[in-house]
Amino acid sequence: MATIRKTGQADRAKNGVIVILILGTLLMLGDFVYTTLDDAGEFKILETHSNLDCNVVKGVLSSEDITIDRQTGMAFVSSGIRGLGLDKGGAIIGYDLNAKSLKPVNLTSDFKEEFYPHGIGLYKGAGGAASLFVINHRSEKDYVEIFDYAGSKLVHRRSVSNVLMYSPNDIIPVGRDSFYVTNDHGYRSFRGQILEDLLKLAKSYVLYFDGDKLRIVARGLSFANGINLSPDGKTVYVSEVIGKQISVFDRDVKTGALALKNTIYCGTGVDNIDVAEDGSLWVGAHAKLLTFAKHAKNQKLPAPSQVLHITMKNGKYSVDEVYLDDGSTLSASSVAAAYKNEVLIGGVFAPRFLVCEKKMQ
Repeated sequence: MATIRKTGQADRAKNGVIVILILGTLLMLGDFVYTTLDDAGEFKILETHSNLDCNVVKGVLSSEDITIDRQTGMAFVSSGIRGLGLDKGGAIIGYDLNAKSLKPVNLTSDFKEEFYPHGIGLYKGAGGAASLFVINHRSEKDYVEIFDYAGSKLVHRRSVSNVLMYSPNDIIPVGRDSFYVTNDHGYRSFRGQILEDLLKLAKSYVLYFDGDKLRIVARGLSFANGINLSPDGKTVYVSEVIGKQISVFDRDVKTGALALKNTIYCGTGVDNIDVAEDGSLWVGAHAKLLTFAKHAKNQKLPAPSQVLHITMKNGKYSVDEVYLDDGSTLSASSVAAAYKNEVLIGGVFAPRFLVCEKKMQ
């Protein structure tokens, strides 16, 4: 009988350890889930507000990125991102902000290659010549397409691809053939990228193309997304969606090298960056990242839209939320581009964009 009691006690002790391990695992899992939801902004209570008076413009397949030629008032809209289930692909849409009759116009109807545009960037050369650089997610691999803007059309000039550029997101040109591009994940596989996002691994990077060779110039970013350049060309801004911040780099104009000098914490899922003429930043953002992920799978499910305006005051960056919508007007804002007294807001999958006027303060 004594042996039986000892065996029973040992079994109970063993079972107790197992229960403790299970409870500990569940607690850690619960803590991980809670932290993930909290970091993604899912517990935020959103109060819709706006410092902008906005009107809806239709006539696009989507409006993931927008850049404006501030000399002419022509806005270029990236329309038809891969993921919308489009058979014929998308286009770059032109929208003349100074025209009397404002109608979106397809500027790439002559481009015959498979075309699913993502991030875009505008380069102005000598004499005002304009070139548009476009991330294109073709079926076989990703490309940067370079177009010259001639009259009312974008004329294709060059395609660039590279093994390092397997998940490109946004682009900013710095010359007729040179550019920076963000690679938003470090892992190539879908599973690896999901793991990278869930564990908030800083594996993404920025590439620089000098017209001949492509190389990595910045590493250790948490989902590198939007990228842009200061008016003097000496500073590069890179948004980190999962890091919820914008990294600020000093740029070596001669070599293209980048050196991190500052970060701007925004507390939200920052996307594309527009640099205004006064040097301030306009940023489209995602207040609830997991809600955005659901929207990406099913566009019938709305996702909040958010716009930040970032200025420098007394040597410090000031981040102001100037627009927040629950997604009923425009879902999943990814860009805000400023022109004079107007701001254009686009969404990743939205078949529309907003043209807004700044309210008088």
